[in-house]
Amino acid sequence: MSGDFPKNAEEARLERDATREELTETLDALGQKLDVKTRVTENIDGKLDQATLKVADVTNEPTAVKFRQGADAVRSNPLPVFAGVLGLVIVIRLIARRRNS
Repeated sequence: MSGDFPKNAEEARLERDATREELTETLDALGQKLDVKTRVTENIDGKLDQATLKVADVTNEPTAVKFRQGADAVRSNPLPVFAGVLGLVIVIRLIARRRNS
């Protein structure tokens, strides 16, 4: 944009369309940066891919596939896993208290 007033209606339309396109691109970029859930999901997927490859390197391919399936199952339904871990922590604390008394 030159900052000068457009000379005719066609120039004004072209300038308006260019500005609109720039704003749309800027808003899309901001939307992607602010979409934390999608960014976290993509990051977790990348980390799981890396972990699966490492498991495949250390063990065999079927074990890596089972690892990935298990990780996907936990991601899709984390509440039972969280409840199980919480229960395990409570049991360990109770056992530790009994031993200390």
